[in-house]
Amino acid sequence: MSSFSQDPCFDLTGKVALVTGGSRGLGYQIVLAFADRGADVVIASRNIENCEKVAEEVRTRGRKALPCQVHAAKWDAIDGLIATSYAEFGRVDILVNNAGMSPRVPSHEVTEELFDSVVGLNFKGPFRLATQVAKRMYDSDGGVIINVSSSGALMPLPQVVPYGSAKAALNAMTRSLAAEYGPKVRVNTLSPGPFLTDISKAWPPEKREQAANALGRPGDPHEIVSAALFLASPASSFTNGALVRVDGGMQIGV
Repeated sequence: MSSFSQDPCFDLTGKVALVTGGSRGLGYQIVLAFADRGADVVIASRNIENCEKVAEEVRTRGRKALPCQVHAAKWDAIDGLIATSYAEFGRVDILVNNAGMSPRVPSHEVTEELFDSVVGLNFKGPFRLATQVAKRMYDSDGGVIINVSSSGALMPLPQVVPYGSAKAALNAMTRSLAAEYGPKVRVNTLSPGPFLTDISKAWPPEKREQAANALGRPGDPHEIVSAALFLASPASSFTNGALVRVDGGMQIGV
């Protein structure tokens, strides 16, 4: 736990956070960081065994944890996740829309099934989850929503066009929902660049050591934590509809 955890601006004591894709990668780091700062956490992903393992880690930190299996592109599954979360905790104060995928396929070979799957997980599902939770937050004491996007939404990348396009839609959704559900609900985008998560195991060695950004390297997963805490906590009380880049200083072109 870093020193800023003692700062009251980053105190999440008594809060309930729901994190999709929370059983591995950046979502896993966010779950543990929230728990370390006092939040109870709903950990949601398609792999319930991984969710249960992370839930045990949260409990060892003295916080409550609810592991949930969910297909984050299916609206009926999302509605079930929301119902389960509210039945367990009575509210959600922080929502992190983190689940996503980005298979690399030449655009002319993308099937309708793959297109629907990618757009469903990266935009359709997050839209449903964000809007339903935002309405509940708005009708009660407010809350915070963080949509996890990607640098792929801000720069041209070949062979992941459906993914980049869905994440660009997510960025636009953030701004619109911030306007629709403010001032009680703050909605912001967290935009990571290359990180050494599970997916990086398939990268060539040089890509794991170097990156085309100002820092010259990919990020370690724990380096997402400070930005996520900023957006989730009172430290960002005047930040709404914003896009926070955590990409090591990538040169974003159009």
